Amino acid sequence: MWKDEILEEIYRIREEHAKAFNYNLQAICDDLRQKQAASNRQIISQPLKQSSEQDSKSQYPTN
Repeated sequence: MWKDEILEEIYRIREEHAKAFNYNLQAICDDLRQKQAASNRQIISQPLKQSSEQDSKSQYPTN
């Protein structure tokens, strides 16, 4: 079976990071946010799109 070395490395790093915080999701996210803020990089985010009732109707037509 073929293995992707890059993905394997990402999985290993992710596991080590989670283990360092005892798999506490809140602590993991807090650490990542602190690293993001310390990076001094511009952060670009898009607000989530709110689906309107009309969009829902068009996605799921009723007969």
